[in-house]
Amino acid sequence: MDSQSNCVVVTGFGPFRQHLVNSSWEAVKELSKLGLGTDMEVELRTLQLPVDYREAKQRITKIWEDCQPQLAVHVGVDTSAKVIFLEQCGKNRGYRDADIRGFRPEGGVCLPGGPDVIESVVSMKAICKHIAVQDVEVTFSRDAGRYVCDYAYYFSLHHGNGHAALIHIPPLSRWLPASLLGRVLQVIIQEMLEEMGNPRCTAW
Repeated sequence: MDSQSNCVVVTGFGPFRQHLVNSSWEAVKELSKLGLGTDMEVELRTLQLPVDYREAKQRITKIWEDCQPQLAVHVGVDTSAKVIFLEQCGKNRGYRDADIRGFRPEGGVCLPGGPDVIESVVSMKAICKHIAVQDVEVTFSRDAGRYVCDYAYYFSLHHGNGHAALIHIPPLSRWLPASLLGRVLQVIIQEMLEEMGNPRCTAW
């Protein structure tokens, strides 16, 4: 089996602004401990991305060149969210906010000449209907917010021909600890792979 058919890369983001602990990376670390489930015929790789447009772009490019995953899932924090959002698409324009190094993309654009919107091959609406983990609400969105998460997502969709996903999660809280977020990520990614027609290894 070639690497493209059995590797899933999941990324979280590092600290930014006043958020010294980024719930996205804490959740991805928990997912790394859990794995994707014993009946999933996939290798899970995890990676932290900095909240830095240029560095995130370089690392996304490297993920697709080196790992050639069947799916890249990027997890970011939405500091005002109370629910988990599955982002259907990445946007090319409108990046005005500075990253942790004070940098803004020239003209607010990800990819000069690229399409305004790139859609994921995964139907986030369909995924939401099948997710039930405790009382965690999961919904879909078509606007990922024009910051480094959305920027990285657009590049990943571009490099991976739509085989990418972005999940926005709330900050950590007493009712939503990292352990529960990790479990929710596991269920969501399993569902995404199912939706994409990933083969399960029934012999294991």
